[in-house]
Amino acid sequence: MNNKIALVTGASYGIGQATAIALAEDGFDIAITDLSVDSLTSTQSAIEALGRNVISIALDIRDQSQMDEALIQVERAFGGFYLLVNNAGVPSLRKSAIDTHPKEWEELMAVNLTGTFFMTTSFGKKLIKQGKGGSVVSIGSTHGQVGFTGASAYGIAKAGISHLSKMLAIEWAPYNIRINTIAPGSTLTESRAPSFSDPIRKEELLSRIPLNRFAKPEEIAAAVRYLASPLASYTTGQTILIDGGLTAA
Repeated sequence: MNNKIALVTGASYGIGQATAIALAEDGFDIAITDLSVDSLTSTQSAIEALGRNVISIALDIRDQSQMDEALIQVERAFGGFYLLVNNAGVPSLRKSAIDTHPKEWEELMAVNLTGTFFMTTSFGKKLIKQGKGGSVVSIGSTHGQVGFTGASAYGIAKAGISHLSKMLAIEWAPYNIRINTIAPGSTLTESRAPSFSDPIRKEELLSRIPLNRFAKPEEIAAAVRYLASPLASYTTGQTILIDGGLTAA
């Protein structure tokens, strides 16, 4: 591996936090971001306890100037780049397609697809200039792979992330930059807590999962660890499904 340096967006809790800690366990120095630095305190402390270097950055991926500044801070702190994990996003909009307002669509797309695209291309420019290859892993969703009712805007955005990986994997292959997506099923995170606290909704979700349980954030992080490692050096343009068998049923 050229540089064990990772930038993880949306790292204050859940999959982002578990991923940042897992990569630190694998020897990465980590830059973690979220809308506020204060929300990153527990993630930073966990990484520091592992003896790795870590910086926390306030970042709104809807703002190109903030993305540019974040990358300057990463380069200043660690001297280069290797891995970007696109985890920042907003939760699913539980609305039918015909009831979705243009403003709601725009707000969801601004983070979950547009922000992810420009975070990736901003990082990619740095990797290309650096000339040592690298990797991008984006967190998609099973909503982007199969149809569900009442979540069309979210599913379309997440499908876009998977296709982003295919397009950029081909475009950036000459630079030895690998681009992949992980599509988790329902995962036990703070953002999903309202759904899981409703017994009827919880049973509805579990009934579609052959393994009859939800994923843990650490199980999603394990896939990021693989894609970030030399073991995945021949893997690019792929979407890896981690869904307890949901999309196989």
